[in-house]
Amino acid sequence: MKLKLFDSELKVMEMLWNHGDCTAGQLAKLLKEETGWNRNTTYTVIKKCIEKGAIERCEPNFLCRAVVRREEIQAAETEELIDRMFDGSKSKFFAAFLSGQSLSKEELEELRQMLKQAGQEEA
Repeated sequence: MKLKLFDSELKVMEMLWNHGDCTAGQLAKLLKEETGWNRNTTYTVIKKCIEKGAIERCEPNFLCRAVVRREEIQAAETEELIDRMFDGSKSKFFAAFLSGQSLSKEELEELRQMLKQAGQEEA
């Protein structure tokens, strides 16, 4: 699924991913505490997320449920970034990411394991 969410929509999705299903009223309260949004702003963003298919509305009480997982959105955002900034080249992305970076031994080992696993999945 290729779904583009804007920052405001991601804020609503983060609340659902972190807190589970919430009513629109609960989301409005959480987002007021975190971002200062008023109820109308939250409801407008929820509506946009519903229209995009990221959230489904259920009864009772306008219960909101995330339809897409965080990992799906992360993958789509990462793919878009690599396409836009690195001509679709993952190796250029990694080279840019690693330049000037200081990684711990644990992070390096984690990356090695990911690369090894990705190579096994290709085979």
